[in-house]
Amino acid sequence: MSHDAIGENRVRSTLIDITLYAVVMIAITWLLAVSTGQLGYHWQWYRVPQYLFAIKNGQIVSGVLIAGLKVTLQITTISLLLAFVIGLVTALLRLSNSLVGRLVARIYLEVIRNTPLLVQLFFIYFVLGPIFEISAFASAVVALSLFEGAYASEIFRAGIVSIHRGQWEAAFSIGLNTRQTYRFIVLPQAIKRILPPLVSQAVSLIKDSALVSTIAIYDLTMQAQAIIAETFLVFEIWFTVAAMYFIVIVVLSVVVYYLQKRFQPEY
Repeated sequence: MSHDAIGENRVRSTLIDITLYAVVMIAITWLLAVSTGQLGYHWQWYRVPQYLFAIKNGQIVSGVLIAGLKVTLQITTISLLLAFVIGLVTALLRLSNSLVGRLVARIYLEVIRNTPLLVQLFFIYFVLGPIFEISAFASAVVALSLFEGAYASEIFRAGIVSIHRGQWEAAFSIGLNTRQTYRFIVLPQAIKRILPPLVSQAVSLIKDSALVSTIAIYDLTMQAQAIIAETFLVFEIWFTVAAMYFIVIVVLSVVVYYLQKRFQPEY
């Protein structure tokens, strides 16, 4: 297929996606208008901007929702990096020749994947926290990192296993050891293949981070709950919070999309 034909197909696909998105948004807006009309709800959107930003002494300062978003982004960024490290180490242990390493990785995976994240969060904060003097912020990061790392490990393992055995044999034949083979041959190829599922895991982590509000961390969700308790702006605040999460996830997806194109150039 020629480059012109590929370009036309992409433009057509983009137009179809935009049209479908517009139709869905119109349908959602119509449903909301009808349902709130029947409930007799009085919208007060004009009160929402003050919780996003404010002007003090001629300067624009962050509102409580933006402050909560910053905390959410801090937790998710640190947790995401740690989750990928934990996932990679766990995957390598599962593929290693060490019986102890494989056993430790298996126990970790079974415990984490078969218990709810909320229970893990409570256990780390209320049980381990007082013993090891772990703060609420650190407890949230540890819980999210361990939980998401368990799922990321399966993604890493699948990517590594997908590399053809001939790549390993070629690396060993030129004198590379196992560590060098992973570093220079296997992992660079595996990352290109597992980037999309890793993005999905990152999106999942962003949404799961809302649970940290249960241990009194004033993230975006906790700030929203505090505002609603004070103002009763239930729909306005939750829709605003949902839009903020949506924007963060879309930006992440766009960035990774261009990274993926950079790593996988067309020929």
